[in-house]
Formats: sequence, structure tokens, C-alpha cells
Amino acid sequence: MFSAGLKSVIIRPKKRRNLTLMSTCALSSLHHALKRSFEVLEQTQERWNGALSACSPLLVSLGNLGEQMRALQRAPLERTPMRAFPDLRPRLRFKLLQAADALVGKLLEQTSVLQSLRDMMSNQAAAVFQLYAQHADALELSSCLRRSATCPSVADMMGWLQDAERYYHNEFLKRKVLLETLRPNDVSDLQTSPKRWESLTNQRGDDCITETLCRVAFFRES
Repeated sequence: MFSAGLKSVIIRPKKRRNLTLMSTCALSSLHHALKRSFEVLEQTQERWNGALSACSPLLVSLGNLGEQMRALQRAPLERTPMRAFPDLRPRLRFKLLQAADALVGKLLEQTSVLQSLRDMMSNQAAAVFQLYAQHADALELSSCLRRSATCPSVADMMGWLQDAERYYHNEFLKRKVLLETLRPNDVSDLQTSPKRWESLTNQRGDDCITETLCRVAFFRES
């Protein structure tokens, strides 16, 4: 009886040490994955804003084409020397529609860039949450909630990562819907497209991404 009791006393501390070691290893793996995720987030923000900047002049040009189409509709060509060319109005309209189609095509190319960035961020976030699920049994709750001056808690960082993934998902969908419903042959659609695109801007969301990157700056360098 005594030897059995002694054996249990000896095993328990060793078991606790093993559990602590497992938790430390799991936490280290999770920290590594989070650092990688925030690197991807920084790259995503830079490339995302670059793609949006590339869209702005295209939308302005699209709005200008809408103004030209409107002017063409209202122009009294029949009361000018241009009446000698009865097919002038439809020919000019066709040229404007071609230009509008080309601009929409370029906008869709930029949207493809946004989609790839959205997918990259989603995949990165999913990988971190999958890693957490794999190590959930080994991770101690206190270690996931622990934070310091240079290292936010795992819980906080995973929450920020999830917020970033949701932000890019929603921002992509809004722009995709706008472009898919844009009709190049609709003058009003073309005229209002720059303002409608601008109305989708979520500066607060982008500021939150910047704030998150600032919060994890020391953690990423550690």
C-alpha cells in the first residue's frame, strides 16, 4: 500500500510536467501560426488598398462615359449639319458602349485580385483555427488568456484575425454585387457608379486592420 501511494506521488508531478510541456509546445506552434497570419494580413491590406486605388480612375472614366451617353441622347443632331449622317448617333453610342465594356472588364480584373486576397485571408484564418482545434486539449485556458505588454493573448489575436477575415469577406461581396449589377447600356448606372462605389468605402474597417497590426507589432518581432 505504501509503495503504491509513493508511486502515485512520484507520477503525478511528472504528469503535470508533461502536460505543461505539451501546453508550451502547443502555444508556441499557435504563436508561430499567428505571426504568419499577421504577416499575411499586412500584405493583404497593402495589396487590397492598391487594388481599390487602381479602381478609382476606372470608375471616374465610367462616370464620364455615362455623361457622354446622356449628352448624346439629348443632342439635337437632326437640327445640325450632322443630320447628313443619320447613323451617327447609333455609331457614337456603340463606341461609348464598347469603351464602357472595356472599363467594366478592367474593374472585374481588379475584383479578381480582391477575391484572391479575400481567399488568402480566409484560408490563413481557417488554418489558425484548425491548429487551435488540434491542440485544444493540450492548451491551458490560462495560457490562451494571458497577455503582456509585448504579447496580446491568443484569444485576443484570434478574435482580431477573425474580424479581419470577416471585413475582407464583406468588402469583397459588396463590390462584387455592385459590378455584377452594373449595366453598361444604362446611362444612370454609369453616371452614378463612381459615387456608389465610393459609398462602399469602409474607412473604419481599414483603420481597425491598421490598429490590429500596431497591437501585434512587438509580438511579431519577438
